[in-house]
Amino acid sequence: MGELFGTDGIRGIANHYPLDCETAVKAGRAIAAYFDGEKDAADRFLIGQDTRISGDMLVSALSAGICSMGKDVYLAGVIPTPGAAYLTATDGFDAGIVISASHNPFYDNGFKLFKGDGYKLSDEAERSIEKLIKDDGSLYKKSKTIKQMGTIHLVENALDHYRHFLQSCLSTGPSLDGMKLVIDCSNGAASQIAPMLFEKLNTTVKSIFCRPNGININNNCGSQHPGVLAKTVMAENADLGLAFDGDADRLIAVDENGRVLSGDQVMAICAKDMMEKGQLANPVVVTTVMSNIGFAAALKQMGITHIKANVGDRYVMEEMLKADAVFGGEDSGHMIFLDHHTTGDGMLAALKLMQAMRSSGKPLSELAAVMTVFPQCLINVDVKSKPEIDMIDEIMRAIHAVENELRDNGRVLVRYSGTQPQCRVMVEGPTVQETKSLCQQIASVVEKVLG
Repeated sequence: MGELFGTDGIRGIANHYPLDCETAVKAGRAIAAYFDGEKDAADRFLIGQDTRISGDMLVSALSAGICSMGKDVYLAGVIPTPGAAYLTATDGFDAGIVISASHNPFYDNGFKLFKGDGYKLSDEAERSIEKLIKDDGSLYKKSKTIKQMGTIHLVENALDHYRHFLQSCLSTGPSLDGMKLVIDCSNGAASQIAPMLFEKLNTTVKSIFCRPNGININNNCGSQHPGVLAKTVMAENADLGLAFDGDADRLIAVDENGRVLSGDQVMAICAKDMMEKGQLANPVVVTTVMSNIGFAAALKQMGITHIKANVGDRYVMEEMLKADAVFGGEDSGHMIFLDHHTTGDGMLAALKLMQAMRSSGKPLSELAAVMTVFPQCLINVDVKSKPEIDMIDEIMRAIHAVENELRDNGRVLVRYSGTQPQCRVMVEGPTVQETKSLCQQIASVVEKVLG
């Protein structure tokens, strides 16, 4: 990661560097210049966005930068991040950019980038673009010599194209007809397409948090805050609840009893279903170091190899490609079904989960029993800087003390957020009370040293 790029693109406070208009124009020039040398370049760039109030401003600035380099921009409007990735790969674009800060509050925003094949960029590619953004002088001079500037176009029926793709992923397997569900669209990019998709599949749908106003995205709703969803599932006597984040690349599920399932639990259910259907030809599943201990135990019992990657779905993808794996994801709710898509997709994950329920004939609560979840505590500590953790003696002593107390009955993971000025302290242990106490023990030291 560099100064601008984190674990998932560039992210920050809108109207502040690097998410201000001036830097967005430079980013547009840099992205256009980076992909200019690609073989068979079409000089066409796709831009999508979520529902944040700052989205239009940043789309306009980014588009201006790209057009100043003689490249054309195609606007997909409000669309889930995986939808933009799909259109990028299927409609002949050099690259796709999504203006979104995912699950963050409305005042944040960001740039997520996809290559022409629909995959996210490598660290090396991001470093090259970051260098061009910071040293924009030569690109600015080059743009002055361009007489035939790019133009801006609207992508017609972008959501319909993406919806048809999602429905095509159900070409094999049981029908979802008659299932009763509640969906929480987080007042984000799924707000229009998700209700439409599930209604087209003949399910009974109650939609909540589907009225974005620019500032209510992720506000006490969506994958980060599924409390209202859980209550609504119970009140509606629904089969399950589905919560997406602001750009709909994450899924968190709620069972018929109102119990919130983690991403790990959903992945365990899907892995078992795929294994039984022979869809894991190479029985490997890739997740991140954040996955619960119970997930690894569940996979072992299924005879599936578990590989751990760094945090970030693009790092999961890298390990999947190395291991020839077709399924992977994160406990946060990103899930990649590589036989269908090149990136994490919340709605695709929802469809696969629902098919697993139909195939088994069992309620979601019963399927979730495939995995025993170890008590986990995660504390996010605001930090002023991010020095190497293993070089800070006081913090390392606190970590080792907790590890010695847990021994084989839990684990500790302390890492910086790749998208926010925070240090994430995670502890898993034998009991809820002990786990919370030990996690707070480390977090207090981190706050004292770095806060």
